[in-house]
Amino acid sequence: MRGTSREVGHGNLALRALTKALPPESENPYTIRVVSDILESNGSSSMATVCAGSMALMDAGIKMKSTVAGIAMGLISDGKGRYAILSDILGDEDHLGDMDFKVAGTRNGITATQMDLKVTGLPYEVMAQALEQARQGRLHIISEMEKTISEARPDYKPNAPRIVEFTIETDQIGAVIGPGGKIIQEIQRESGATITIEEKNNKGYVQIAAVGKESMDKALERVKAIVAVPEIGTVYKGKVKNITTFGAFVEIMPGKDGLLHISEITHERLATMDGVFKEGDLVEVKLIGVEEKSGKLKLSRKVLLPKPERQPGDAGKPNDGKPRERRMPRENQNS
Repeated sequence: MRGTSREVGHGNLALRALTKALPPESENPYTIRVVSDILESNGSSSMATVCAGSMALMDAGIKMKSTVAGIAMGLISDGKGRYAILSDILGDEDHLGDMDFKVAGTRNGITATQMDLKVTGLPYEVMAQALEQARQGRLHIISEMEKTISEARPDYKPNAPRIVEFTIETDQIGAVIGPGGKIIQEIQRESGATITIEEKNNKGYVQIAAVGKESMDKALERVKAIVAVPEIGTVYKGKVKNITTFGAFVEIMPGKDGLLHISEITHERLATMDGVFKEGDLVEVKLIGVEEKSGKLKLSRKVLLPKPERQPGDAGKPNDGKPRERRMPRENQNS
């Protein structure tokens, strides 16, 4: 409907200024759109967009590396060596002045600049003074901005679309997809999220997209549980799946069972598993070992229980309370 306007150039300047402070794509796989509506202006609308854009991104939960601010510098000179550098120029100073020098950046440095000159050249000392004056102005603006928001919100807005990306081992891809896609379809149906898995560079790249935090958490929890690797020393709340004469098999993760041996259930000696557990019981256990050859998991419950205090008369008694046979010293036997 119309030709190229100043909004395109100003938008590009603000884009360059803010992009340098965005987190890497691996941590932020989103398409970001910042809309800046300038309703009235007697200053630099592009530098206002940088300041407002930085605050808006932090408020949205984007993990910005630092606050970004911008300021427009001006120059008035008489052509005879006398000059004055202006900070945060107004419209008339831009129109009648000799320079419009926009500088955007963080406390640590510059992320974007743009300069319009109406004179044939600019001495080095004038440029150096303009940059230093712009730095001081930028630091002041950042201090004022950080009175409102100084770092990104801990999470995105509850209704914001979300994307999470992570890698899994290639031999875990089949476990997530399931036979005929049964498992991945079930996760998508129950959570409302969309899950895609791509194999490349000998890794499985998983991407989960969801509308809202609740949907994302459901899908992510299911997938993470499938691909999680049990760690020795970790405490799990598992479900009793099967009971045998020598112990119980407890599922500590989806599809991952471990043996809770009868000797690892309690500090007291158990003669039988009768009445100890029933299938479906939830029990807190600790992974104490993994068999090297078979990969079977060894669990313990008694390591999580306080050790019973021994009474003075218990020194010669086993855990079942029955008196242990006492042998006479050899010299007494010979006599």
